Amino acid sequence: MKKLILIFLLTTGFFGIAQVRWITLSQALEAQKKEPRKILIDFYADWCAPCKEMEKYTFNHPEIAKIINQYYYAVKFESDGNESVTFAGHKFTNPDYKSKKGKNGLHQFSKYMNINIIPTMIFLDENTDPITSLSGALKAKEVEPYFTMIAKNEYKNIKTRKEWESYQKKFRSKIKEKESSN
Repeated sequence: MKKLILIFLLTTGFFGIAQVRWITLSQALEAQKKEPRKILIDFYADWCAPCKEMEKYTFNHPEIAKIINQYYYAVKFESDGNESVTFAGHKFTNPDYKSKKGKNGLHQFSKYMNINIIPTMIFLDENTDPITSLSGALKAKEVEPYFTMIAKNEYKNIKTRKEWESYQKKFRSKIKEKESSN
């Protein structure tokens, strides 16, 4: 079995198949106690076509998956799901959840995090304090500067729009134009 796992890991690395290692919010909070990292929460819904596009082309882009896996605890959270979560001393549920088929009311945790549109990504620092959010269907090349800036704490030095524009001009993407057109 170990040989099979090793072969899988070697071939996926060799062929460039990238996958984000998604965990639950409770797993991320527990892991953060042992090894502090930023948390990326992807608020999605099963019925959301742009969410599926982002999963397929943005999060699974080799460069983006590499950044996420190296610097973040990545959490997928179903914005209208039925999961019970505890965060910041509060327990959140979805009393408006009816069934897995179709749309449900927004989960209390989604409301707490001010999710108004999906997909939305929330970035939390090592103390679970919010850093920023990104909303809408975004391509790998669009999220790369944000993921990198936050991962490397460069966001702490950007206070104005002019500083952000300067950062963007200096940023060198590792994603080729052809790769980001998906």
